[in-house]
Amino acid sequence: MVIALSNSGFLMVKKSGIKILKKTHSLCPKCNKILPADIFVKNNKVYITRMCRKHGKTEELYFGDYEMYKRFEEWAHDGKGIENPQIKKARPTCPEDCGLCNIHKSHTALGNIVVTNRCDLQCFYCFFYAKAMGYVYEPTLGQIRSMLRSMAQEKPVPSNAVQLTGGEPALRNDIIDIIKIAKEEGYDHIQLNTNGIRLANEPGFAEKIRKAGVSTIYLSFDGVTSRTNPKNHWEIPNILRNCRAAGVGIVLVPTVINGVNDHEVGDILEFGMKHVDVVRGINYQPVSLVGRISSAERKKYRITIPDVIERMENQTDGMVRKEDFYPVPTVSALTHFVEAVTNKPKYELTSHFACGAATYLFIEDGGAVPLPRFVDIKGMMSYLDDRAEDIKNGKNKTWTLLKTARAVGRFIDKKKQPKGLSLTSMMFNILVKRDYGALGALHEKSLFVGMMHFMDKFNFDVERVKRCCIHYGVPDGKILPFCTFNVIPEWYRDDIQKKFSLSIPEWEKMTGRKLSDDFYKRNPEEMKKIPDNLLEMEI
Repeated sequence: MVIALSNSGFLMVKKSGIKILKKTHSLCPKCNKILPADIFVKNNKVYITRMCRKHGKTEELYFGDYEMYKRFEEWAHDGKGIENPQIKKARPTCPEDCGLCNIHKSHTALGNIVVTNRCDLQCFYCFFYAKAMGYVYEPTLGQIRSMLRSMAQEKPVPSNAVQLTGGEPALRNDIIDIIKIAKEEGYDHIQLNTNGIRLANEPGFAEKIRKAGVSTIYLSFDGVTSRTNPKNHWEIPNILRNCRAAGVGIVLVPTVINGVNDHEVGDILEFGMKHVDVVRGINYQPVSLVGRISSAERKKYRITIPDVIERMENQTDGMVRKEDFYPVPTVSALTHFVEAVTNKPKYELTSHFACGAATYLFIEDGGAVPLPRFVDIKGMMSYLDDRAEDIKNGKNKTWTLLKTARAVGRFIDKKKQPKGLSLTSMMFNILVKRDYGALGALHEKSLFVGMMHFMDKFNFDVERVKRCCIHYGVPDGKILPFCTFNVIPEWYRDDIQKKFSLSIPEWEKMTGRKLSDDFYKRNPEEMKKIPDNLLEMEI
């Protein structure tokens, strides 16, 4: 055994090809006990392990490529935390008594409000839905307003982006009122997380939600074939047509499951590129394996961010490569520079480096040019951080600002830059004019491709929880990180929602409807009109 300290200061133990990278805390998947845990590398893959005295050792794949893990780790950056935490003194056993608390490191970058747990579909990997839970959770308009207000009152950075989710939020007859409430509470970005059934089948619904204030449709989309996407395969053409006509953009959200739909990662990308006029992005989500599941099933279905990117690279013949992706905190340098200029805290993405990754593709001549192919990302972000420090250390703001706006162009290879794109002008508008509409223009000229791997009890890392920036508002006033809310439902999601719910018989008596009335039934004759592979269809 050889023991040494790494450059990052973490103890490394080399034994039988195993190297410990980090000490953290996790939980026992069976009893939820918070346990010390090791993150280690073996055979160029990163794993997490912990030992419960009662239930033994649990070892789980954490990140499928150690080289990518190291590269992403270089961008690790902690946020400003919460100045007005709901839990003033965190317990040593985080995430017990979750808040947000005084040790949480990221503000709410995207708030989630569950408006119902009813759904018209029943997907096997879903976090929850009413029939399975045994109750109907459907907060009142007043409760929804209160949750939105709670997130918007965070300091130093109030939440200004929210996702209305479920269940299936479009099942609520008052969904338009809910969207309007979010606008009234000051939210600039409102995202509707939906399977799209109502968007496909109700004329005018897309236009109604756009006029009410929806910015983006966050659309479940697990593949281009009926086998991989039985959820809404036959409705996708109408969803795209109706959203295109209404002028509302779509982000496709594939839940990627190893051995189920991972062979269509490239086809999903091709589909998004083909319909880039209405599809603004694709956010691949490696499956979170919640609920009771055997070790064999976990190994069968488990897939991580590097694995999805590897499938994409192989299936697109290298059009998109792993070096084109960067972790979420990469863009923090932009925030630091704007904060230095304005002397005000700004919206910042500071999730754990292993939580997510992204790139931008610029569609050109039937192919795509990823942003990092013509932009020196590392050089530009390092330069912005240095100039932010210059301003903090007393250098003239105006002079530094103009100097920076001129200098960023040197990090852009104009020969490789796609035709019709002037990234230098966009950066000038963002940095000098602080015109964040320029970011919207960037989205309109490109396809955002992201990865977000939410945790489960087997790969749970408390350090990721502390840095989570995707949060849930709940009726008791608390704000909870995504992976405590959903991964330990007996502590949070289920426990809280039961207090604000009706039993199914109570709900059915109150509404005069059966819960099963929600379940969606397709017309077999209409289904025959849709080809088995959507890439074969003009939409």
